[in-house]
Amino acid sequence: MFFKTITVLNAAVFVVSVSATAWPFDLTEIKAPDGSISAKFVSFGATMTQLWVKDRRGIPRDIVLGYDDNSKLLTDPDHPVFNPIVGRYANRLKNGTFSIPITKKAQPPGPNVTLHGGIYGWDRRNWTLVSKSPTSVTYKHLDAADEGFPGDVTAFATHTVSNGGILKTTVHATATEKTPIMLTQHIYWNLDAFQDGSNDILNHHLQVDSSRVLDLDGDAIPTGKFIDVTGTPFDFRKEQKIGARWNDTVNLCGDGCQGYDSCWIYDHSEDKKTGTTLWSDLSGIRVDISTNQPAVQVYSSFWLNTPRKLVHGGPSLNYGRWSAVAIEQEGYVDAINTPEWGVDQIYHPGRDFQWSSTYKFSTVK
Repeated sequence: MFFKTITVLNAAVFVVSVSATAWPFDLTEIKAPDGSISAKFVSFGATMTQLWVKDRRGIPRDIVLGYDDNSKLLTDPDHPVFNPIVGRYANRLKNGTFSIPITKKAQPPGPNVTLHGGIYGWDRRNWTLVSKSPTSVTYKHLDAADEGFPGDVTAFATHTVSNGGILKTTVHATATEKTPIMLTQHIYWNLDAFQDGSNDILNHHLQVDSSRVLDLDGDAIPTGKFIDVTGTPFDFRKEQKIGARWNDTVNLCGDGCQGYDSCWIYDHSEDKKTGTTLWSDLSGIRVDISTNQPAVQVYSSFWLNTPRKLVHGGPSLNYGRWSAVAIEQEGYVDAINTPEWGVDQIYHPGRDFQWSSTYKFSTVK
């Protein structure tokens, strides 16, 4: 049996002075031919830095959070994880350890929790731009056993926009030996773009095709059990405003935290239908998300405290609590330490990893 403890690097290792426009912070813009959607990306983390879609009046708004100086994706000590590809293992990993084959038996001691692949996961690595067109950009990353994971993983992330207000992101990854892989795209949404007096997402409408969320312990690690959402503030099977049951969300995302930070397990395959929908009555912007992933993390941004982009009223104003909602298409969290689920997240030569999500934008009246 193979046991592995993830090696977490000291957070003070990389202290650099870099240009916000030179690689890996080089900007690439893609636009749909019909003008319905455009986006900008940097090579660092294959990160989306801007996403412009039209509101009900036909006026474009930048609806994702971020920085004006994209080098802060590396240097910001708060590390809010603004819109990158997250890996090699997204979300939390109990004790920073796992085994192959997976087990719940005692394992070598490690850090208390590994989050989003470690201190320097894929979101804080230099990806290489390998191809681009007016509507698409592809980045490559070689993870050479980083953060203590076994074997090398090569990943290609492709972002594409198309007519009708569609953004699609795909990731294809291959491994040189057996290793866990679980990825996400960590997008923070504010569909009002902080206009018309809107400073939070509590009045955004959310719908999730899920009747179960993962039960978590005090470290936000899954216990292996599920919570039936019926009669709880987790129930978004019928659309609800995010803030509709706000008083019931105190401590729901951890001690002292109000709001959401949980993993919903989809009730159906969502690759050809909508798994999650978000919209704002104020801007009229709506996004319908389909994915090949079995779960979605919804985080209502309780811990945010970062200067806003200029287009969002910054830098004198901050992205604060509940300024945005992060919606992360992902696998079962910490499944590699939860064998009772029967979820196989171990990849190897001959078994490639595929991640895909499509974001379809429209407007509501």
